[in-house]
Amino acid sequence: MEVNQIELTDKLKKLIRYYEEVISLPHKREIAAELRDEDDLFLLLLYSEMIGIPNPVYYYTLELYPYMIEKFHDWHLRMGMEKSPLTGIRCC
Repeated sequence: MEVNQIELTDKLKKLIRYYEEVISLPHKREIAAELRDEDDLFLLLLYSEMIGIPNPVYYYTLELYPYMIEKFHDWHLRMGMEKSPLTGIRCC
């Protein structure tokens, strides 16, 4: 009986994944654009102190720099900056 329960659980999980995929299919482009916009806003907040915009949580965001540096190049290109606006970060 335990094996049947596991198989039923697996089938139910597959059905739920399929359902979520069918529901989100027409909106994939919009979802991707929203996620990109959220990432852009987060990166702006993260690097705002370096470009002259006051950031009250600057001290806490310092820990995130090593993880976000890889995304920085794509971000500044999307924002219309040909080269990195930050002198401390060379990505181009």
